[in-house]
Amino acid sequence: MKNKWLVIISICSLLLGAGGTYASLIWILPPGTIDFSKEKAESESETTIEKARNSGLEKVADAFDLIQKSYVEDVSERQLIQGAIQGMVGTLRDPYSVYMDEEASERFNDSLDSSFDGIGAQIAIQEGKLIIISPIKKSPAEKAGLKPRDRIISIDGETVEGLDLYEASKKIRGEKGTIVKLEIVRSGLSKPLIVEIKRDNVPILTVFSDMKKNSEKNIGYIQITTFSQGTAKDFSKELQKLEEQNLSGLIIDVRGNPGGMLSSVEDILFQIVTDAKPYVQIEERSGKKKSLYTSMKEKKPYPITVLIDEGSASASEILAGAMNEIEGYTLVGKKTFGKGTVQQALPLDEHSNIKLTMFKWLTPDGNWIHGKGIKPMIEVEQPAYFHAHSLQLEETLALDMNNENVTIAQEMLLALGFGTGRQDGYFDEQTERAVKAFQSINQIPVTGRIDEKTAMKLEEEIISAIQDEKNDLQLQVALKTFR
Repeated sequence: MKNKWLVIISICSLLLGAGGTYASLIWILPPGTIDFSKEKAESESETTIEKARNSGLEKVADAFDLIQKSYVEDVSERQLIQGAIQGMVGTLRDPYSVYMDEEASERFNDSLDSSFDGIGAQIAIQEGKLIIISPIKKSPAEKAGLKPRDRIISIDGETVEGLDLYEASKKIRGEKGTIVKLEIVRSGLSKPLIVEIKRDNVPILTVFSDMKKNSEKNIGYIQITTFSQGTAKDFSKELQKLEEQNLSGLIIDVRGNPGGMLSSVEDILFQIVTDAKPYVQIEERSGKKKSLYTSMKEKKPYPITVLIDEGSASASEILAGAMNEIEGYTLVGKKTFGKGTVQQALPLDEHSNIKLTMFKWLTPDGNWIHGKGIKPMIEVEQPAYFHAHSLQLEETLALDMNNENVTIAQEMLLALGFGTGRQDGYFDEQTERAVKAFQSINQIPVTGRIDEKTAMKLEEEIISAIQDEKNDLQLQVALKTFR
């Protein structure tokens, strides 16, 4: 019996271990939001152990003893304890709560660095499915065409079923120059896509700025790709540079921004929203709420517009909600992702952590946007070719063929100004003429057939068109909000 309770004590101590926090794409809360004192943890640990004696947790110890003594192979105590913790976290059915063993914790801490080797995509598990939240700007993932809401079903030919978030991340990340093959299910396609991505060093450059013109007015533009440790400082520098140029308006672009640290987004909000309302409310499971305010008294002397889309999540949504509900600033784009929970990484011992969902966050007006997202005031759909799928050629496309790849090619050709006459997937004579015209202009052998070389050039031209800001309808509408 003594050994059984030692096991229970070990598990409870791990679950209730106290100490500092880590932060990557999670949030560090302001001091006093929650008490992580050693005395409180020890007191709660004793209370939990006492409850365990009366709650049936003894079964855990019985299972531990049974497996250690009777299983056909030797199993370490460490493995069983980790399995117990993983099982408890798994029953939460929360994609953002994850147990991290020593290896996962090291990778987690590595994510604080200014760069890493991998593909550059934020992933999550939702309803048991591994999905892309957003690729990082100019990352291998973005260049390969990964999109928000893409669902990964296999990595290098192996199913992702049963993998937790960090196991999946481990398989996707790797040394610079190596290839990872992802099988993707995407809305609107009947068959999965196979996407090969060459891993590279992904720098965490989070702030990009530019000065744009609208009717001779200077409109500042700042894109924030994620909210990391240095983001607020970089934002402040870029904003100051823009304000020194007779600024008539500002666009803040958080499209495709998967979120980050609360401390980062709050430091930015302290520069651009007043204390008229809380910029965010943190709600405990008891229902108790803590309202957080900036110290800014006067609004900026120029209007601000915020660009959002389905890849804008968590901290990006805090910014968008605050900008709109406090100051009435315009939101342009598409409805956001909808992540309204707060996580903290809590150390269990020297080598492992639990990243646990501990709070809800609410907008200034008290709205919980989890699973709902934030709707823009002006909804703008990008041109269809912004969502163009990659061509998955198993054979050369030619006259009289009828399949999904032909449909994709027809959409690309039309977007580039080569009229195909139809977009239903049937490769007719008009489509053949469009292909010949495209090949002729791009100095490709004129065959009227879409082989790998033609397909590659089509995709290059589409990417070039997407990168031309004149074709970015959301940005162009945002510029027109300044009169």
